[in-house]
Amino acid sequence: MPYRDPGPEVRVWEREQGAISLLVEAGHARHPETQEWVRLGLPCGPKPRLILAYLNTEALKTGSSEIDVEDSFTAFVRRIQRYTPNGREITAYKEQISRLATATIRMAMITAEDRAFQMNNHIVAAFELLLAKNEKQRILWPATLYLSQDYFASLQKHAVPLDENALSGLAHSAMALDTYAWLAQRLHRVPRGEPQFVAWAALKEQFGAGLGRMDNFKHYFRIALGQVLAFYPRAKVSGDDQGLTLRNSPPPIAKKRFPVHNPPE
Repeated sequence: MPYRDPGPEVRVWEREQGAISLLVEAGHARHPETQEWVRLGLPCGPKPRLILAYLNTEALKTGSSEIDVEDSFTAFVRRIQRYTPNGREITAYKEQISRLATATIRMAMITAEDRAFQMNNHIVAAFELLLAKNEKQRILWPATLYLSQDYFASLQKHAVPLDENALSGLAHSAMALDTYAWLAQRLHRVPRGEPQFVAWAALKEQFGAGLGRMDNFKHYFRIALGQVLAFYPRAKVSGDDQGLTLRNSPPPIAKKRFPVHNPPE
């Protein structure tokens, strides 16, 4: 997702890394009062990344793809920010939930000289919209949402728990949140005794959106990496002028044993 809001007129965001291409397309929501389709912007910045961590955790805790956002979301924001958020801050989070819920994510991979494999995904398959009142406007936001079954199944199979204290400490930086999530899922899969090297060029493709020059990217990425390692001290990562070397490391926190929810007979 973009690190910053590219503006209301930008409807598509693209990233390339090797043979993999990602395209995020902004969506629309049907307004319950005007009965018109409202154009929403692209999810951007730290907030949708934090929201996604929240949705993942709630789904795994309850064992359900249905998430009642209205009852638990403000408490999550309060924990992340470590203080009681004001109305404007809650409104900004609610807007990003709506953007994330309506966005379409497309991934494509070149598999051969004349072939490409593409997947079209939604993180959220359906949602119930509310008109939340604030002092100046009424905000559309999903009070209840349903993760897509493909996403929910993948989450149950592959999710790596993230430390909420780390999310809180890194909440100011989208790059730091991306780097933390990347290392959390990558390092424990590095084979023991077989370090993996990632060149700066590959890192820039993945994390360098909006940073044209390599020296600018290295500067900001090193700052973000230092912040991440302060919250993930067991991460075995070293760097030099060529790139990063990753070594097998335990995940940030032990994998949680969420309750097993069996469907009713």
